[in-house]
Order: sequence, then structure tokens, then C-alpha cells
Amino acid sequence: MTPELPVELIAARRAGTLVPMLGPAALDGVVDAQGQAIPADSESLILALNNGQPMAKKLMYEFPRAAMNVELKRGRSALVRFFDATYRDHAWSASALHGRIAELDPPYVVDFNRDTQLQDFWATRPHLLVVGIARLSGEFARYRLFQHDGEGYRAVAEDTLDSNLPVLFKPVGAARPESLYVASDADYVDYLTELMGGFGMPAFLKQRRLGMQYLLIGLRLNRDTERMLLSDIVWGAGEPAGWACMPECSAKERRFLERAGFVVLDLAPEQVLNGLSTHHEPLVRHPAGAHP
Repeated sequence: MTPELPVELIAARRAGTLVPMLGPAALDGVVDAQGQAIPADSESLILALNNGQPMAKKLMYEFPRAAMNVELKRGRSALVRFFDATYRDHAWSASALHGRIAELDPPYVVDFNRDTQLQDFWATRPHLLVVGIARLSGEFARYRLFQHDGEGYRAVAEDTLDSNLPVLFKPVGAARPESLYVASDADYVDYLTELMGGFGMPAFLKQRRLGMQYLLIGLRLNRDTERMLLSDIVWGAGEPAGWACMPECSAKERRFLERAGFVVLDLAPEQVLNGLSTHHEPLVRHPAGAHP
């Protein structure tokens, strides 16, 4: 039975102002040929980074800590090799959830993962890719811009891109088209500082996000890193700021979400996506920065 969804959520879907925001649990069920699950959340990433073995307790607290330890001991290249091997070079099953999101044809998606699932589903869909980058890039802005023409990506400058295309924003990095990753504690401190200062997102996206409403999928908010990223990325959101698919929401997460203007839904992401897919009215497309 399709659950009853908030009328405001359905309206955002119809208006083209609903932005899926994906966290690690959005990749649940994605496996390789041997049935091994794709590393996505903090613990699974740490174990994969350390050849399946736990690290010291203080490093197991959060992946950026473990990544910082590896960077200091083995160099930045060790992290890049790990992410490339995990997300670029390894074959993973297609995610049904990402397929459902692609079917909704959203104008803007925020993805807190480094995998290529949505990029694969958008392989023939022209779009813009905004990728967060680390402090070691030597660049003033903390992002790179790529435009996909339906066949492949090319790097673009902000003054030459087509800002009316759908946008995929991957703030902590991506394996394609270039190996660009925000991973260690130092990376996150730098990126979050620049994001708060206005240099972690391109100007056209800061304008486009105004009035948008977000649908949190597979994103838990029990760590400061995710909460800070979300707070800065959704600045200027509509009313409400969005909805969180979080059937087992903790009291701490609920307090944060309510303060941030989000409505907690006691529904699994699949239930919400199924409900949204039943509303087939044509989406209203607004020019970049324009909202009803």
C-alpha cells in the first residue's frame, strides 16, 4: 500500500524544487560479484581502508580520523588509490534506489557519497557535476565543475557552463571523471571552512538552491561532520527545509532536524519514492535561480 505523503512534499515534487540528498545508507544492497557490500558508511570505509581489520578505538569513531592517520603514515596517494580501487575500478551492482531517483528526473541532487551510481544512471542525460575538492588542490575555490553532454564529461569554467542543466553536487568527492576526494580530518576542516565562507559551491548553485526543499535519503546525522555539511549546503531552503526519511530517528537527530526546519518521516526511502512516483504530473522547470 502506498503511504500517504505530506501535501507539501508532493507539491515540491510537482514544482521541481525537491532535492534528493543522499547519504551512505542509500547504497544499502549494492554488492559486487562475490556478494561483498560496497563500503559506504564510516565503519565499513574504515575496515575497507585497513584491509578488513579494525583500527584503534579513537580512529574507529569516524572515517575522517582514520583517513587522517593513513595520510600521515602512508601519504595522500594511499587514500586516492583506495577510493579509486573501491569506486572507480571495482564493479558493483546497480542500485534500485538510485534508479528510482533517476526516474524522478530531479533538477538537483546532493550526494554525500563518492560512488558513481547516479552518474551511471545519468550516463546519457546531459547534466552538470560539481565536485568538492581538498586543500591540496592548490586552488582558491574548493570545487571543480564538469559538464556532461550525454556522452561524456568535460571540465568547464563557471562563466561557460549551461546553468539550466540538472546538477549533481558531490561535496566530498567523486571517482569520475577525475579522482577528487575530501577524506581526512584536515580535508573536512578546510572544505567546511571554505563552504561557510562561500567558496565551497559555485555562485550559480548558491543562487539555484534558494527556496529548494530537500529529501534526506540514507543520511544519518549523529556526527558533527554531516550536520555541518547539511546546514551549509541547504542555506536558503524553503519552508519546510525538507523531509528526512528516518524511521529510526534518534532524539538527537530529531532535535537537530527540527531546528534546521526539517520534517521527520517515519517511512523508509523506498516508501517515499514509491509514493512520489505515483504523481505523474509534468514537473515545472524553473530557470536557474527562479522559483515560484
